Order: sequence, then C-alpha cells, then structure tokens
Amino acid sequence: MKRLLSLVALLAVAAAPASPGGVWLFPKSDEFPGLRMMRLTKGADGWTGSLTTDWYGDVPMRALDVTGGKASFQIDNGNPRLPAKTWTATLSGGGLHVTGDIWERHVDETARRGTPADAQRLAFPVAPLPAPQTLKPDGLTATPPMGWSSWNRFAAAIDDRTVRQIADHLVSSGLRDAGYTYVNIDDGWQGTRGPDGAIRPNARFPDMKALADYVHARRLKIGIYSSPGPKTCAGFTGSYGHVAQDAKTYAAWGFDYLKYDLCSGEGIYRTAAQVKLAYQQMGQALRATGRPIVYSLCQYGRDRVGTWGRDVGGHLWRTTGDIEDTYASMAAIGFDKDGDPANAGPGGWNDPDMLEVGNGGMSEDEYRTHMTLWAMQAAPLMLGNDLRTMSPATIALLENRGVIAIDQDVKGAQGRRIRKDGDAEIWAKPLADGSVAVALFNRGTTPREIRFEAEDAGLRRIGTLTDVWAGVPDNAARRAWTVPAHGAMLVRVKG
Repeated sequence: MKRLLSLVALLAVAAAPASPGGVWLFPKSDEFPGLRMMRLTKGADGWTGSLTTDWYGDVPMRALDVTGGKASFQIDNGNPRLPAKTWTATLSGGGLHVTGDIWERHVDETARRGTPADAQRLAFPVAPLPAPQTLKPDGLTATPPMGWSSWNRFAAAIDDRTVRQIADHLVSSGLRDAGYTYVNIDDGWQGTRGPDGAIRPNARFPDMKALADYVHARRLKIGIYSSPGPKTCAGFTGSYGHVAQDAKTYAAWGFDYLKYDLCSGEGIYRTAAQVKLAYQQMGQALRATGRPIVYSLCQYGRDRVGTWGRDVGGHLWRTTGDIEDTYASMAAIGFDKDGDPANAGPGGWNDPDMLEVGNGGMSEDEYRTHMTLWAMQAAPLMLGNDLRTMSPATIALLENRGVIAIDQDVKGAQGRRIRKDGDAEIWAKPLADGSVAVALFNRGTTPREIRFEAEDAGLRRIGTLTDVWAGVPDNAARRAWTVPAHGAMLVRVKG
C-alpha cells in the first residue's frame, strides 16, 4: 500500500503544471529596452515580479497573474502619457516565451532559466539620491540664453566637423553679434565609459577639449547633453551612477551649458520627489566643479517643474514635450503650453523648446509667429536649423534686433494673453523702459483684422508706437492691423 501511495504521489507531482517562477535570463542584446532578466517570486501574499532592463532598471510587474505555466502582467516605462501594456510569459520547450510592448518596440523573446547567482550578477545597480537641498542663485542667465542646438536638424547624427562649421556660421552670419552665443551638442556624442568610469565621446568627436577651445576662440560658448537615466533618449550612455564624475568631465573639457534630459530616467525615478532629487543631484555636481555652467532641465514640463527648477540649480526648464517643424506643433506649444509667467524671470526661464525657424516645415508668416511667441514669452532662443544653408529670409527673421530686444529685456517679464476673440489673440509684455510689447496673433486660416486699445497694454494712452518687425515708427493713433493667416504683428508702445 505504501508503495502504491508513493507512486500516486510521484505521478501527481509529475502531472502538476510547471511553474514560471524563478529567475529567467534573456539573450544579451543592446536593442531597446535591453532586457537582462525576469524574476517571478511566490510569497505569502501571492506572486510578485519584475523585468530588469538596461534602460529602465527594474521595472515592476503590475496586475500579475500566474496560472499554471503562464504569467500575465502589465508594465510601463514611467511615462505618464503612455498606458501600461500587457505582457505574457509562457513556459515552452524548457524556456519562457515572453511577449509584450514597451514604448514603440514589440518584444518577442525566449528566456532560459537562471540561478540566484545569475540574479545577483545581473542585478541593476541602485544609485542613491541626495538629501533635499535648495541651491542658491549663481547669477547666470540674467536674460534667456540664446544660441544653437543640434537636435532639431541633426538628431543624433551630429559630429565635430558640423559643430565647428556651425560655430563659424554663427559668426559669419552675424547671428553671434545678434546675441546667439551658445553652440550646444545634443544627444549622440557619447561613447562608452573607460575603466575608471569616465565618459568618453564616440569616434565622431575625437577631442572634446579641442572642440570646446575652437568654439571659445570664436567668442562663443559650448553646451553638451546627458540624462539622469542609464540611457539617453537616442540610446547612448547616460549619467546614471556617474553624475559627479560626468560633471567634472564636462567642466574639464570646458563646457558652459548642460541639457539634462529625463529619457530613461523616467522608468527609474517614478515619483515627483525622485525626479526633483535626480535633477538636484546634477545641479549640485555642476556647482561643485567651480565652473559656471548653465543648467537646462528637460523633463517635459512634468511635476510642476517651474515651481522648483531654480531650487535644484536650473536656469531653464522645459514646459512641454518636443516641438516639431509644423504650425500645429509650434502653436500647441507656444499658445497653450507656455509655462506659468510667475515662475519666469532673471536667473530662471520657462522653456517651450528649441526654434524650428529655417527647417522648411512652416511658411514665413508661421515662422514669424514662432519668433514672436517665443520673444513675448521671454523664452530661450535656441536655433534648430542648419546655419550653413540659411536663406536671407531666415537670417532676417532670426536676427531682427527689435524682436530679440523684447525677448532679452532685462525686466525679464513673461508676456501674457490679454484677450482672445476666436482665432485672434492679443498678448502683452511689460518692458524695462516702461514700454509694452503687444503681439497680435491670427491663428485662423484666412487674413483678419485685429484691433487693440491702450488698455490692452495696461496704458491710458499711446504716445509712441513702433512696428517691431519692420523696425520703423508707426502712427500712434493706429489701432487695427490686417494680420495674415497663421501670422503675427508685433508692436512696441509707450504712453
């Protein structure tokens, strides 16, 4: 009888479905999201699990259900705009067949069983965050920074030669003398880390110190890019775990500006408090170098960044996602996501992203609206076009001294929408000399007359009136303009 019972017990165990619990290892791949391993553990309170990735660290499984040899769960990459996606993991032929979607990639991989030793070897390192601290103003960016950035035109396909040529064209075109002084390298310059952990540029940038010296010799400044996450948005090496080391490297190379883009950090720093501390960490590291470095926060306007951007050492902070070279994108950002004016002023600026003027996706009137909106908002003016192939019309738009003066006005006030009438909008911006910039915008698809009164500018009367784009005085009694479709009129008035 005992033998019979033992045989029944063995058959029952053999018949029981295998469990997907344990450690599972994925084939090594540099492809996003860089899957390393999966862990499924059954405890007293049920199943828990995570996916370990190169991009987002340990991604927690939510709504996890394990039935027989199959697990289903939801994961997300920390981006609040994207819904969590459902994944499945099914035992198959001794492996675990895993499928699911993250960001824009569909994963279809087979993992093999691993051991606790494998789990320890492949564990994602946890980089500590600092204690909360408020950094004091450092005197930089009394007015919004101006310059050029590589991303809008070149994306990650940027190199040393192009940066040098852009610097030369900033000078020869007159744009440097108009105020555009930063030459900023965005994503795509990074290589690997050396044995000491120091970041090295890739082969397209053979000598960063020499490049910085070249830019400085032209009375310009130079900027660089990184992320608080392990990977940048284009998949290059981020600063995770090497924040202080990277800040020292940038300073040693001679850089004057850092754009710090959340990217893969959104999967690791999942709360507003964590994101703030991640940005504070780099702010402290930059200050510790002793080199004045403008600090640009790029986390897409989340977590009310304008209310704490200065506190972490920031000089400008993005108010929105990335701009595109279309009127719809520019208008949605410029009119509707312009940031709280209460947060902007000398030392810290709302940043609606880089300029698209000259990239070809909009008409001249639409680009004039683009420049007018950014100037009225006291926004940073970062060119995003190829300066080597600019038309005279593009140069004229970008170097208009009257428009730039409104953007760079030392009062540092951000303009506001005063009145809206259908597709027509009137904005006003007080200036340091007591005058007021007034912008008339036509968001419609046909020309229309737009009127304004002295009260729109907060004045009792108008004594002088200047057409800013034309750079000439206008009739002080004039109150109406016919504004082209998607166009703008910009005037400077004084009582």
